[in-house]
Amino acid sequence: MRTVKSVSITLPCSMLADAERLAKLEGRTKSEFFREALRRYVEQREWAAIDAFGRRQAKAKKVS
Repeated sequence: MRTVKSVSITLPCSMLADAERLAKLEGRTKSEFFREALRRYVEQREWAAIDAFGRRQAKAKKVS
């Protein structure tokens, strides 16, 4: 059973050029570059949710 799947995305030419340039600069493939970008995006969203939860808790307990 295959553990990876291929996807196709559409990017503006300038964004693709940036991704190709950065991947080459870092010695990565475009796939590695985009996987890392997605991992970082997901992590940032998770931290934002944790931060929002903490802020709500602090507000509810009147902690500034």
